[in-house]
Amino acid sequence: MTYDRTAAVEHLRSVDPKLATLIDAAGEFDVRPERVVDPYPYLLRSIVFQQLNGTAAATIHGRVLDLFGGEVPPPEQLLAADVQLLRGAGLSGSKAASVQDLARHAAAGELPTSDEVGTLSDLELVDRLTAVRGIGPWTVHMLLMFRLGRPDVLPTGDFGVREGWRMLHGREAQPTPAQFRDAAEHWRPYRSVASWYMWRCVDLHRSGTPIVLP
Repeated sequence: MTYDRTAAVEHLRSVDPKLATLIDAAGEFDVRPERVVDPYPYLLRSIVFQQLNGTAAATIHGRVLDLFGGEVPPPEQLLAADVQLLRGAGLSGSKAASVQDLARHAAAGELPTSDEVGTLSDLELVDRLTAVRGIGPWTVHMLLMFRLGRPDVLPTGDFGVREGWRMLHGREAQPTPAQFRDAAEHWRPYRSVASWYMWRCVDLHRSGTPIVLP
């Protein structure tokens, strides 16, 4: 981990009484990210999985890798692949264009390596990786939170996180991304952890588990 999970949770308890109650109901923050991540295979998989259920996406991802001997292809090989071959594996035309744009960036040295990732700030990684077609801030935020263990990421574009905040505060409507950003300022420097608990808030409501707020 790149930060102390216990210290993060205790900080959030101290600054947000409603969140403290949610933490009691939801239990331990159990995200255990990796320390080293190569963005190229991660983003390749992310593009394939976009807007598909897990089973279908995994099948298509496997078919794409099978085109290259079952392995993640070198960027140059993916870039040279016939688009119809990629379409035949189950990629849409848009996704085929996106994975080849990813390969183009990787082949040109424009993607950070696994060694470089740790030296870049959250904002720098968002800027670098969203230059790839089909990669938006949400995808990079998930990389930062769940693979790299960055502590202070706030995925303002995530429906579930904003919905959890709405439920926790008993509001009729979700905050806009800008409103949510302002409302979450006091969670710094552990907005990743607080965001995770917003997802858990939605899960608890769906399961019928009551959260008795102060």
